Amino acid sequence: MEASKAKQIWAKACEFLSSAISADIYGRWIGVIEAVGDEAPGQLTLAVPNGFYQDWLEEHYLPMIRKALGASGFENVAISFVVDGARVAPEAPAARAAEEKEAPKRKPLKTCNLGMPLNTRHTFDNFVVGPSNTFAHAAALAVVEAPGRAYNPLFIHGGTGLGKTHLIQAMGQALLKRGKGSVCYTTCETFTNEFIQALQQHELAAFRRKYRHIDLLLIDDIHFLAGKESTQEEFFHTFNSLYENQKQIVMTSDRPVSEIANLQKRLVSRFEWGLVTEMEMADLETRVAILRRKRDQMSLQVPDKSLFFIAEHVRSNIRKLEGSLLRAASYASLTKKELSPETLEYLLRDTIEQENQTALTIEGIQRMVAEYYDIRLGDMTSKQRPQNIAFPRQVAMYLCREMTDQSLPSIGNAFGRNHATVLHAHRSVGSKMKTDASLRQTILSLQQRLGGVAAPS
Repeated sequence: MEASKAKQIWAKACEFLSSAISADIYGRWIGVIEAVGDEAPGQLTLAVPNGFYQDWLEEHYLPMIRKALGASGFENVAISFVVDGARVAPEAPAARAAEEKEAPKRKPLKTCNLGMPLNTRHTFDNFVVGPSNTFAHAAALAVVEAPGRAYNPLFIHGGTGLGKTHLIQAMGQALLKRGKGSVCYTTCETFTNEFIQALQQHELAAFRRKYRHIDLLLIDDIHFLAGKESTQEEFFHTFNSLYENQKQIVMTSDRPVSEIANLQKRLVSRFEWGLVTEMEMADLETRVAILRRKRDQMSLQVPDKSLFFIAEHVRSNIRKLEGSLLRAASYASLTKKELSPETLEYLLRDTIEQENQTALTIEGIQRMVAEYYDIRLGDMTSKQRPQNIAFPRQVAMYLCREMTDQSLPSIGNAFGRNHATVLHAHRSVGSKMKTDASLRQTILSLQQRLGGVAAPS
């Protein structure tokens, strides 16, 4: 847009702004702006004295400026700010005073509010540590002690409801409490939506400033990047910018990096640069500890024997575990009745049924495969590795992966292994089936017996 045209448009917008805000605010923040020429058509470039003005205007006044342009008949004009260091801000002293005055208010914007707000209950003090999450917890603490240097990036994966979000938000809370820098917690879906909006509104510069000038980026559900080429490209450059400036990146996923479909190889490589750690389902003792912590936090009247009942019957998901506790506590509070095993079994019947169906599905596959290959059911979880036991075990893992909705960690737990062993077994059996017609027939036969597919013709 030519300089003269830009000045005309900005002059009309200023007429609207001067009537919409006080003279003091207008003089301090709007009066310092100058419209300058730009070769791009439909682009209004506004020059400001320094970076502080640019950040403050984009954070607080950009929507109002856009509204002023629309009211002046210029709805489709794209706005961008540039810093003109040669210009002197007429309101510079006032602006500095305003910065100092507004500093307490701006702190949340520069830290947790850059993305999504942090849940105040998600702290390290409220995180129950057990064998299933010790490694991930220790890694998170190390990152907080030395962000950008200890493990960068930190990639945490595991099934739904195991505490990944709690852990990474605890990292954000701890970093803010220690005053070690700015934090941005967000989900990959939110990152994607903001990127799309920035593209549509020609505000990529502001988007990039937001995500590339922070000390700790916490991004949940990074597997949401799968298949989104443009977002992957943007995140690749965001990742590089943060990493090269020794800023910490922490990501969570419901699956290992290698299991995220349609993810660029260069991203897979970078996600594995630092430390990859897994969170598994909590064991019985940890589940009881989680329930006790929740009971004490909420001052619930639930006896220990009821907590043990819930922990024994709800195994797959911490959210379900805590939800079952709240249901039991609500019933006891409202009815004034004792929480007997029979009462708990009735109250939690739907959850227990889901848990049993899941367990029976995996156990049923193990039992069927063991019978087919004439080995003991216990061999499915034993440490023995002779071929006559190891291969049937791999077949069972393959079928569990193919025929259930369970995550790799959950299947691994059922076999006494980790997710990597299940992944290897699935790939190995799948590869052999391509060249071994006999094995293909065996798998089809087992699937038929388990009710998974129709009998082969």
